Amino acid sequence: MRRFWKEARPVRRDDGWAVELDGKPLRTPGKAALAVPTEVLADAIAREWAEAGETVEPRAMPMTGLANAAIERVAPDPDSFAAGLAQYGESDLFCYRADVPPPLVERQAVEWDPLLAWARRRFDVDFQVTAGIIHVPQAEATVARLGHAVAALDPFRLAALAPLVTIGGSLVAALAVLEQAVPVDVAWAAVSLDERWQLEQWGSDTEAEAALTGKRRDFLAAARFLTLLD
Repeated sequence: MRRFWKEARPVRRDDGWAVELDGKPLRTPGKAALAVPTEVLADAIAREWAEAGETVEPRAMPMTGLANAAIERVAPDPDSFAAGLAQYGESDLFCYRADVPPPLVERQAVEWDPLLAWARRRFDVDFQVTAGIIHVPQAEATVARLGHAVAALDPFRLAALAPLVTIGGSLVAALAVLEQAVPVDVAWAAVSLDERWQLEQWGSDTEAEAALTGKRRDFLAAARFLTLLD
């Protein structure tokens, strides 16, 4: 899509905050009205449109994309969407450890154990941790309590939680970011540890580095979206 507007600005509405392009309301790809809960989020979306070039690049508009997802993908059936995310609690990344080499085992413990400890305290749960990739069932109470935490979220928070969970493979890390229990850079370092380790061991790989950079960008964007909802 080529740029057709000169001005983008946030506007107060009865159902929240909207964004106008030259006085006309911005809509989702499905033509629904784009309304968000907070002024700061609407302002961030307006800035994305104001700073767009002559050709619109969707990947350069992460706040807009997440708002669209909340309205079109999540809001129609938030319970089902939340249930899909909650399934990650059954096989969280942090529960599957390497057994060799010792330096990787140590780094996983240093970066992952504090996040699991936080989740144990926060949700009154426990985790089965194993070496290897063979699935180890988590206690029903653990899965249920983590699922309840996800189900309690509104569509906008669910939309932002989704990339945090799917990119990192860890529901625990995503919930820690959501609740601001750890800085987002700490959470990203934890969920990207294995990929960074591989790059360190095998040297530069342009394709792998570009993929990791893209994941980091999307992970940080989702975390920023959450902060704009408060």
